[in-house]
Amino acid sequence: MKKRAALLCAAALALAALTGCSGGEPERTAEEWTDLYVQAITNHGGEMVEYNPVISRFDPEDGTSALALESLGLAEEDMEAFGASVSVMNTQAYAIAAVRPVQGKTDAVREALQGYVDRQQSSFEFYLPDQYQIAQDARLETLEDGTVLLVMCQDGDAVFEAIRGELERA
Repeated sequence: MKKRAALLCAAALALAALTGCSGGEPERTAEEWTDLYVQAITNHGGEMVEYNPVISRFDPEDGTSALALESLGLAEEDMEAFGASVSVMNTQAYAIAAVRPVQGKTDAVREALQGYVDRQQSSFEFYLPDQYQIAQDARLETLEDGTVLLVMCQDGDAVFEAIRGELERA
């Protein structure tokens, strides 16, 4: 009787595992994540996106994208996909970044982006009080889908929620 109960439990667990694996949404490709990030940042980043176009690939030949990623502290090998709009001018605390970390690199991505926020706060603390406040209000979170989202801009909470909402609906 105990063997039969154990076999039934094992069968039920196997069936549950198989059922859990089927019927779910297919995983997005890196290109699909990139397109989604670029669209969400472009749609909700405001006028700053016009002056700081969204970058979505690492290009050592393009000085602007290389400088932006370097200033964010992001390493190419830590990211599966990303989209970022960043001011490289030292007069604005502005950055929006959505990053899909490589498996096991979420902490490295979060640490890099938190380091960027910390540097911006330090840079503006005694320089431009309005930009210091924007840096102080920066939001950095890991979303349910694994995206690491940084928003540091004017009306940052509203921008963060709009981008998160678009990513969750997609």
